[in-house]
Amino acid sequence: MTTDARFEDGDDAPLRLKALDAEDLAVLSSLTQDAVFPAAEMRWDRKARRFALLVNRFRWEIGATAGQKERVQAVLAFEDVMRVQSHGVSKADPDMVYSLLAVTYQPAEDGAGRIELTLAGDGAIALDVEALEVVLRDVTKPYVAPSGKTPSHPD
Repeated sequence: MTTDARFEDGDDAPLRLKALDAEDLAVLSSLTQDAVFPAAEMRWDRKARRFALLVNRFRWEIGATAGQKERVQAVLAFEDVMRVQSHGVSKADPDMVYSLLAVTYQPAEDGAGRIELTLAGDGAIALDVEALEVVLRDVTKPYVAPSGKTPSHPD
C-alpha cells in the first residue's frame, strides 16, 4: 500500500516538480505564490519553445507550519510555448521586480491551451502552449527571507 507524499517528507531537499495537467499546475501555483523576480530574469527561447523565470519563491511548504520565513531561488519553466503576451510587464527596466500571484491554465483543443501568470499590480503574462508541461526546480539552498515576514494579501 502506498501513501501520498506529505510536506514533512521533503525535509530540506530542493523541490523538483512537474505539472502535466491543471491539477498538477494548481500545486505549482500554490508553491510559487508570492514568488518575486526582476524583469531581467524572464526568458523566452522561441527556438526551444521555452519560457522560464528565475524566481525567489517563499517556501510555503515549511513557512506556514514551522514559523520559518525562508525563500529559495527556483526555475519555473514552461515548455512547448508557441506565443507569449503580456500586460503591465516591461523588460525596459531590468531591475523592476514582479510578484507572482497565481498560475492558471485554460485548456483548448487537442491538448493545447493558455497558461496565465497573474502578477501583483494588474500585470499578467499569457503563454499559448501546444501542451501543458511546467517544471519547478529549486536551484539554491534556502535563505532567510529578507523581510522576515510571511507574505499576506488584504481581503
